[in-house]
Amino acid sequence: MAAPSSTTNVMLSISEKKTVSLDLYRPLRNYIVYNYSEREAQNLEDDLQTLKEYRSDIERAGSTDSSSSLPARRDLLQNYYKALCAVESRFPISPDQDHINSVTFTWFDAFKNKYKAAQQNIHLEKAAVLFNLGAVHSQMGLGFDRSSVEGRRQASHSFIAAAGAFAFLRDNVAMKASMGSSTTVDVSVECAGMLERLMLAQAQECVFENSIAKGNTPGVCAKISRQVGLFYEEALAALSVAPLNQHFDKAWLAHVQLKAALFYAEACYRYSLELHEKEEIAEEIARLKSGVNALSEARKTSPRGAAQQLLDAMNKLEASLNLNLERAMKENDRVYLMRVPPASSLSPLPAFSLVKPMQMNDVLDASKEKMFASLVPDNSAKALSRYTEMVDDVIRTQAEKLQQGSELARVRLREMDLPDSILALDGNLSLPVALKEDVEAVQICGGPAGLAAELQQLRDLKRVNQELLVQTEEHLQKEATEDAQFRTQFGTRWTRPQSTTLTKNLLDRLNRFAANLKQAAESDARIERSVRDHAALMSILDRHPIESALPTLARPIMSLDATEDAIVGALKQSLRHLETLGAQRAGLEDMLKEMKRKDDILPKLMTSTGSHEDLFRKEIAKYDHICEEIAQNLEAQEQLLLQIQAQNEEFASIFNLEDYKASHERIYKQIEAAISKYREIKENINEGLKFYVTLQEAITNVKQQCSDFVMTRSIQCREMMEEVQRQISGLSFQDGKSSGWT
Repeated sequence: MAAPSSTTNVMLSISEKKTVSLDLYRPLRNYIVYNYSEREAQNLEDDLQTLKEYRSDIERAGSTDSSSSLPARRDLLQNYYKALCAVESRFPISPDQDHINSVTFTWFDAFKNKYKAAQQNIHLEKAAVLFNLGAVHSQMGLGFDRSSVEGRRQASHSFIAAAGAFAFLRDNVAMKASMGSSTTVDVSVECAGMLERLMLAQAQECVFENSIAKGNTPGVCAKISRQVGLFYEEALAALSVAPLNQHFDKAWLAHVQLKAALFYAEACYRYSLELHEKEEIAEEIARLKSGVNALSEARKTSPRGAAQQLLDAMNKLEASLNLNLERAMKENDRVYLMRVPPASSLSPLPAFSLVKPMQMNDVLDASKEKMFASLVPDNSAKALSRYTEMVDDVIRTQAEKLQQGSELARVRLREMDLPDSILALDGNLSLPVALKEDVEAVQICGGPAGLAAELQQLRDLKRVNQELLVQTEEHLQKEATEDAQFRTQFGTRWTRPQSTTLTKNLLDRLNRFAANLKQAAESDARIERSVRDHAALMSILDRHPIESALPTLARPIMSLDATEDAIVGALKQSLRHLETLGAQRAGLEDMLKEMKRKDDILPKLMTSTGSHEDLFRKEIAKYDHICEEIAQNLEAQEQLLLQIQAQNEEFASIFNLEDYKASHERIYKQIEAAISKYREIKENINEGLKFYVTLQEAITNVKQQCSDFVMTRSIQCREMMEEVQRQISGLSFQDGKSSGWT
């Protein structure tokens, strides 16, 4: 049977580093005023005050009288770290004369308070904050009730977070903070790495205790226990060499060394239980002896100062090991008689890690930090412009590929007469777009059927012109006849000019109009003859819809294997797939534009402490998956077009597509010829209508002149009549008088 867990709840937490008071408000505000403006400093007053409060709270949190809760201190440290990242990218803090050189960060070593570091750069401040964040997480882990499954789960989570904080310190800040003469061991790369391993060991230890409580198999418990031991062994290795071997109390070294031995022995014990069930007695004995020896060796070599509870746990486990060892040896001597292998020949115990450092990148991501956001140094603005150019180049290149892909598909389909030939099979006939538009223009104008009405309009206008001409001529003729009568009647007394002399110009114009009308009548006759002669040709334009004039693509009359439906179905399926690929391309282009719209890396540029090129490579990689999808889409389209080409060749062969295309071309040409002839006739009719309208205006004008002339002559006629009559009356009077005198 498995003995109860011999582990102990004795674990370590890390104390926070302590600092001295520091005023960040005044130096930073002066820098803003000097390099930007007083107005900018006023606008950023809230941010400056917030930073001041963060620093003040950090100082109090590290003091012994701090009453803030651990979660609140955790949040404070995280917020302050992100604020420091915003400060780092905007405020150069260094001994340089042109920088903020009045700020010195001072922090004491967490493990040896007599040592301190003072630096005029922000790296020490950031390192200390990260260290304290890990320390607070470790204290939170130690504060949970680890006598329950849920308490151990929560504790494990806190230790994992602590490991993440120390790992983040090691990988991002520790090296920078350790540069120079004034530094402390606690924020070194070596110490941060050791603390990460220690926190992982305690997190895995909580998992092991829960696995025992849940009744997991001895084999599983052995693997989990062995990983606990490995984590402690890694921490012990770091504590055993410089610079840590002379920095930590002996009690620390004793605790870690005994824990490493304890969990190795625990793994041996759990593994031996599984071996016993398998009746592998020889290895069981060897594993039990190995566990006992590890505990014994640890007691001899470890420094003094370990907690009594830990020593009691070792004694309890050793008793369980010896009990099982004695039993196994008796069984082997009596029953199995197997040779026990030496410890050196045993394979390493299997281990299984169920914990890893929490990723702190998101938790400590300062790219969304709004503090001092309005301050954009010139180098950041230039870097942003460079990145924007990179994004634009990606968008432009991919957009061109998408457009070329769509154009290629259109051209290839047009070369194969697709999808028109498939649509024709279903009765969905269509004309080329330009030809369709020409036909619609003809039909809107009335089409060939409307020419009769226009010809009638020509005839009507001609008649009106002829009538006007006759009326005008009759007016002049009537006036001339009257003038001749009076001239005959009165002889030489009728002295006014003859009408023919005065109307010569008008008559000449009327004669020209008559000649024009005669010529127009001949043109009209030719137009009507052309309409009659080409009525059959143009009748196709009166078909509604015009597509009804096209021949249909018929299925073969005879089929040997009846595969037409399958061939047509496969081709239709491929065309639908091609449409889907086209729709995907449109969606991918929209995705690229939307990603660019949301792509704001300025906050990351402002908080980045590494190479801009490294950041650019990481950020531009966001577009890689869309670029890959575009490449896959275009490759899939190319393969699909080859497939469609093969399917279309088979379709064209079975359905005799060449003859169908030839008949279509004939109809197209007939329609084109009909349109051409219609336009020719229509143009001639329009010219005729225009001619008659113009001529009518001219004749009307001449008619008015003639009317004026006739009216004037009529007035002259009356006046002359009166004059002639007076003359005649006078002569009669003279004659009478002469007779009287005689």
